[in-house]
Amino acid sequence: MARNRVKLAYIENNAARKASYNKRKKGLLKKVNELSTLCGVEACVVIYSSASDSQPEVWPSTVAAHRILSGFKALPAVEQSNRTLTQESLIKQMIGKAEERLKKMREENRRMEFTQIMFQIYSGRPLNTVKREDLNDLHMLIDQNLNAIDTRLQMLNESFVLQ
Repeated sequence: MARNRVKLAYIENNAARKASYNKRKKGLLKKVNELSTLCGVEACVVIYSSASDSQPEVWPSTVAAHRILSGFKALPAVEQSNRTLTQESLIKQMIGKAEERLKKMREENRRMEFTQIMFQIYSGRPLNTVKREDLNDLHMLIDQNLNAIDTRLQMLNESFVLQ
């Protein structure tokens, strides 16, 4: 059975907030532990809650966290920021990928559209129903198909001769 979506807002009730904090903290630490174990990566978590603890909680230990953070700080600035993304750069990256997918889909749709037009013309559709600006693209597609047919025929002839 699916869970209800949690409304992300500050929990006013202190007892409910503390219970949620403890439950989610436990889940976060479990996930980081799984990530570290399964993927063989070094990971640490620092959780600071002014409401519950005066000292921040550190996983796996303070010494391990210092070692991991020292290793990170020892990297040159370029490598430190190499894989970090701001929200803006992440969104720009996602937009770029979406635009690339859109471009590929448009090209594929156009190719399929011209393939359909090509077969309709082979079936007797008059050529004057095709837009003038689309004729060059249609010509290229027909040439590509003819070249593919020629290549396939050559391969078949070569395999027939070898037998």
